[in-house]
Amino acid sequence: MRLKNSLILVFLVGFLLTYDAFSQQMKRRTYKQDNGSAYKMRSSKSKSKIACPIVDPSQYPFHGIGIKLGDPFAITYKFYLSEHFGIAIDFGKASSGLYNRYYREKFDEYINVDTAQEGSVSYLTHIVNADWVGELKFLWHFDAKGITPGLKVYFGVGPEIKSTQLTYQYIYSSNSNDDVNELGEFDRKRSTFGPQLTLGIEYSYFQIPISAFMEVELFNDVSLDPGWRRFEGGAGLRYIFR
Repeated sequence: MRLKNSLILVFLVGFLLTYDAFSQQMKRRTYKQDNGSAYKMRSSKSKSKIACPIVDPSQYPFHGIGIKLGDPFAITYKFYLSEHFGIAIDFGKASSGLYNRYYREKFDEYINVDTAQEGSVSYLTHIVNADWVGELKFLWHFDAKGITPGLKVYFGVGPEIKSTQLTYQYIYSSNSNDDVNELGEFDRKRSTFGPQLTLGIEYSYFQIPISAFMEVELFNDVSLDPGWRRFEGGAGLRYIFR
């Protein structure tokens, strides 16, 4: 499912880039064929301004809302306060499959609390019932138009909150001569938070108010499992509006 979502995102970004380049190329051809006058060239260029306001410093502030694919899969909102500063809020679902090993290892810590010790307990499986993530990021942007027009590099910092509900299933074997195995389960809710560092790029040189971005994040747990770190991130699209 994650691979399918990533392919869809790559297709959308590729389509937007291709459409933008194709439309600009067609306009240039039309201008050249339309008598070639300097006046018409200047007039046509004035009508072909980029629609996305990120590339125009006079348009700030404005907003962006869209979808982010990755870890987490989230609804993303961004407030573009100025050309060099923005605030982003992401809320969605973590990619639970990436944390299977981590949750499996936590079973040994939880089992001593939730079961008796007269026998042996063996891990069977776990089920993730809910896995929500909330992120608040303060972002600083730097113009990278030297690489390509409309490209910005940004970094940021902010808090991240995670809430996970798990059901563990296990096999319990008693020490009695009956040697009977029983299936058991228990629930565990994990709530934690910590700081997050972000590094990303954002591209907005489109003739429609759309911004495409990719970012990588480093989360550091300081609450439930102090010192535990995890790389996260993803890519997405935002619709830009005032």
